[in-house]
Amino acid sequence: MPLALLVVLVLLAACGGAHLPQSTLAPQSDFSSDLFGLFKDVFWWAVAVFIVVEALLLFAIARFRARPGAAEPKPVHGHTVLEISWTLAPALILVFIAVPTMRTIFSTAGHAPEGALRVEVIGHQWWWEYRYPTLNISAYNELHLPVRTPIQLEMTSADVIHSFWVPRLGGKRDLIQGRTNRIAWSADSTGEYWGQCAEFCGVSHANMRLRVVVQSDSVFQRWVDQQRAAPATPAKGSPAEAGQQVYRRSPCIACHTIASVSQGKVGPDLSHLAGRATIAGALFPNTTDMLRRWIMNAPALKPGALMTPQNLSPQDLDAVVAYLQSLK
Repeated sequence: MPLALLVVLVLLAACGGAHLPQSTLAPQSDFSSDLFGLFKDVFWWAVAVFIVVEALLLFAIARFRARPGAAEPKPVHGHTVLEISWTLAPALILVFIAVPTMRTIFSTAGHAPEGALRVEVIGHQWWWEYRYPTLNISAYNELHLPVRTPIQLEMTSADVIHSFWVPRLGGKRDLIQGRTNRIAWSADSTGEYWGQCAEFCGVSHANMRLRVVVQSDSVFQRWVDQQRAAPATPAKGSPAEAGQQVYRRSPCIACHTIASVSQGKVGPDLSHLAGRATIAGALFPNTTDMLRRWIMNAPALKPGALMTPQNLSPQDLDAVVAYLQSLK
């Protein structure tokens, strides 16, 4: 009994509703709708098979159970109709499952129509890079897309194998160094959609999150214009200007890019950091407090992070935070 209770509790712990951020039960794109439709088909076939099998099992238990003085039931051998039936029925069920499965495999193979917006997705330990070659911009950890627009995601990895997964928008795709895998989808409605790396990729695999922001055409265009623009130059004598000077003489410039300031390539580009809602690979909200804590000791917040702890005075830390928060 205790073991059965434990199994039930474990199964219940794995359950979730469609309202959760990473639910597959509330599809919001053509890709995820195809997957959900296939899931429903297979689910109802499984329910039907379960009911029939359990009904036959219960009938056999009730009809042929041992009774005092009852004779042994007569075994059935060579019953052609039965043998054909229990062979043909499962075969037909498999066909009814296989046909929509193959149809869904081909419909979600990753080939977008001509003129789709191309986005190159590059997985790093443990953050995401997005390049928009036709728009000549890049983004980091937060993927912005226009609503009801065909999207072609072309994915690869800069290091180990990752897996890109945004449950409400589509299925998983592996990111493998030296290879390109594809996803094609069109988001149905504006909103915020959360995803996760779904392939174990090291100590902070569980912390490799991603945020997809689907916007109207006009809002998306404003975001594109913002990414194309150079970050504002800090006003003379401002805390942001002091922070820029601290940044210039810190180790940060070796790993990060800020337009016209540094050209590091190890970590995410910070040129428009203040325009992002999250930091640390979409792990934490982009607030003053979290930014301070992240700068001072990133590995304490995200194990394995390559960003080393910084030994900054309180004044220098305040200045750097003010500078980063000016980079919109």
